[in-house]
Amino acid sequence: MTTPVAYFCMEFGLSEDFPIYAGGLGILAGDFVKSAHDLALPVVGVGLRWARGYSRQRIGEDGLPVSEFPTYRADFLEDTGVRVRVRIATREVEARVWRTERWGNAPLLLLEPVATRDAWITNRLYDPTFDCRVAQEILLGVGGVRALRKLGIEVSTYHFNEGHAVFAGVELIAERMAAGTSFAEAWGAVREQIVFTTHTPVAAGNEVHAIAELRRLGACCELVDWEMQQIGGDPFNMTVAGLRLSRRANAVSQLHAEVSRAMWHDVEGASEIVPITNGVHVPTWQDARVRAARGSPERLWEARQRLKAELLDVVATRSSVRLDPAVLTIGFARRAAAYKRSNLIFHDPARIERLLEGRRLQLVFAGKAHPDDEMGRQIIGELVHMAGRFPEAVAFVPDYDMSLGRALTRGADVWLNNPIRPLEACGTSGMKAAMNGVLNCSILDGWWPEACDHGVNGWAIGDGTSGVPERDARDANALYDVLEHEVLLAYADRDRWIAMMQASITMAEERFSSDRMLREYFAQLYARDVS
Repeated sequence: MTTPVAYFCMEFGLSEDFPIYAGGLGILAGDFVKSAHDLALPVVGVGLRWARGYSRQRIGEDGLPVSEFPTYRADFLEDTGVRVRVRIATREVEARVWRTERWGNAPLLLLEPVATRDAWITNRLYDPTFDCRVAQEILLGVGGVRALRKLGIEVSTYHFNEGHAVFAGVELIAERMAAGTSFAEAWGAVREQIVFTTHTPVAAGNEVHAIAELRRLGACCELVDWEMQQIGGDPFNMTVAGLRLSRRANAVSQLHAEVSRAMWHDVEGASEIVPITNGVHVPTWQDARVRAARGSPERLWEARQRLKAELLDVVATRSSVRLDPAVLTIGFARRAAAYKRSNLIFHDPARIERLLEGRRLQLVFAGKAHPDDEMGRQIIGELVHMAGRFPEAVAFVPDYDMSLGRALTRGADVWLNNPIRPLEACGTSGMKAAMNGVLNCSILDGWWPEACDHGVNGWAIGDGTSGVPERDARDANALYDVLEHEVLLAYADRDRWIAMMQASITMAEERFSSDRMLREYFAQLYARDVS
């Protein structure tokens, strides 16, 4: 491969059979390397081989999610024969380098410790303990650079997808300094090789570590404290480091770019943040029957009804709830984080109960809570409780994964999204739904302000303002209003509904594919011609 882009990410969602992903970041990375392959663009992915991945979640007798971490088969991985060493605390950790292209993706390199005594590092994705998290990031960043070197891959651009990989930049600077270059010169040269994507407009999602602790664990790569402070501050902020190590950075939607620039405006020496809106891999997420039928109203309606029936069969199998195919079915599937407000639709019991008991609509929920997030677990518990209260109209389907995500984004009638604006960076599940003729009903956050033509290809909830008093009550009332006065009326008019489905599919195919996203990355972030 000639001078590829090396795309570093902590997780890659290629298939439910290879569970080395937690959620949206990993699914995006998987779609990224699939589109790179489809377009024959020079990309190599760099990640870690997780022994147990993120988690499987079942619902316990108390109605709360129970996390389990099973192993899985990975005998399809090709051992490159390359071994690299990184220092973690007082130990030199040797890692093997796996490779896979199994799912029609650009080459993906995955590092994994060789010795059993070092297996704790990659035992579990996003382990909550400090030492383990930093060790994972050292292996990804420092180990990833060394793996590329030993494989003889001459990289044109290092792309850090989120801050987890920034120790790769520290390693690149240390390499140059070891050859006699000054810190300032090394940093300047390395910046020309690195680009950075920020995903997190939630302050808690941006990692901060004490430099003394990073030094204890070996993350500083022989840089002195003052040099580390120049890069990431003290305490060392991984996002600040990404912005200072890169020649250019991007956010993942137009609105997210505005939010990110405001968040980091006081970071001296930060790279410019430009918007490149996420996209999704069409062959992975769009059902072939929709693709074939989208030009024919009758065939599209028939395809959509088959997909809805298939979803309701999945719901019945996995949750023992049999929903009515004639009733408007709303899907909601996301990580159970407080700002995503999975339970907002239940804010006013009288209004939602009238709709559910009158069989005007039915709700299908899915999503995982972080195993160590008690608030997220309680959110899942509330959804499970509501499913128990309305067994004919509400279902919670446990153990959300890519397979269930495909069924939901293909089979629902409406895709609901109601985060606290502007905390949803993008929200690619809505793109997947739109691509299948599922109509989005969403707060104007993330990608939706760029896509929404209200009443034509979906609906906006509210007016796009944020931060107002009694926000949840106001947004819930706006949600009920649009459901009662617009969505249900449109659903009763088949011709109008089909026209909206066709508009949704066209919008998503033309503007929100990962192929479009890759071309924009090459043109705007990597400055490479892809014509």
